[in-house]
Amino acid sequence: MNIGSISLTSMTLTGADSLSKVETAMLSKALDANEAAGAGLINMIDAAAMERSVNPAVGSNFDMVV
Repeated sequence: MNIGSISLTSMTLTGADSLSKVETAMLSKALDANEAAGAGLINMIDAAAMERSVNPAVGSNFDMVV
């Protein structure tokens, strides 16, 4: 191996490492966004459950004639 190929290999590995770090950061941001969306969904479900517990008769029964 000559000096040129060693430096080229080093530059390639450094570029791959940088790309890997960027991809990891992007996936981390996506994971954070999904966790926030999930937390919001849980809050909406809890709010709906609270409404049913305050007014248990609302929406739980209906009369139907066939």
